[in-house]
Amino acid sequence: MILSPKLSRILECCPEGVIKIFGKWFLNHLINKYAKVHLTGAENLKNKDGAVIFICNHLSNSDSLVLCRALKQWEPTFVAGVKLNADPVTHLGMITMKNTPIVPNSADKAGISRIINLLKSGENILIFPEGTRSRKKSLIKAKPGLSLFAKMSKAKLVPIGMYGTEKLLPIGEDGNMSGETFHHADVYLNIGKPFEIAKRNREEDRKEYEERATDEAMKKIAELLPEEYRGVYK
Repeated sequence: MILSPKLSRILECCPEGVIKIFGKWFLNHLINKYAKVHLTGAENLKNKDGAVIFICNHLSNSDSLVLCRALKQWEPTFVAGVKLNADPVTHLGMITMKNTPIVPNSADKAGISRIINLLKSGENILIFPEGTRSRKKSLIKAKPGLSLFAKMSKAKLVPIGMYGTEKLLPIGEDGNMSGETFHHADVYLNIGKPFEIAKRNREEDRKEYEERATDEAMKKIAELLPEEYRGVYK
């Protein structure tokens, strides 16, 4: 268990500024203690021009914590499902890092507009296109929306393949995120080269284009992962 029920109740009574200071210290302590992070491909961002959309596979609730530190230089804003604020542990993470909320599996026009406006203003964004952690420990089918963000903002995408976090903070069998426990693990992050979202062909309808463009982007992530993590994008 990451946070005891007693500590969770105490934090609920504290001002947000205090929670943020404690959260940064506490979560950094956990990553320092349990994770040995191996980062490759940072040179692909050396000549980055303008805002980018980082896209990464999703294996664990620790993914954002590891990525936040690894990408500190580029200060990405994380796209986070609103349900994460309902759990005391993930809420602590949300308070300590830049994020913008979105309602999953819905036409959240306000959430979509916020993401596009952030990109247009020069902010980097990080999205987990699968929309949820993969219990299969390999890539699952991505949710729609990625092509819209890229086309409306004209931002390039940067793929990241990450693995090892499924051992660092495994998904709880009962779905209780507060009951998940950190373990010592090697975590690997591989950053790929920036690329532009695929262009739409004349004969494609919107749905066909969106699926093809998203699949092509997800395959860029798959190329950065060992074969056993590539799942539906092998």
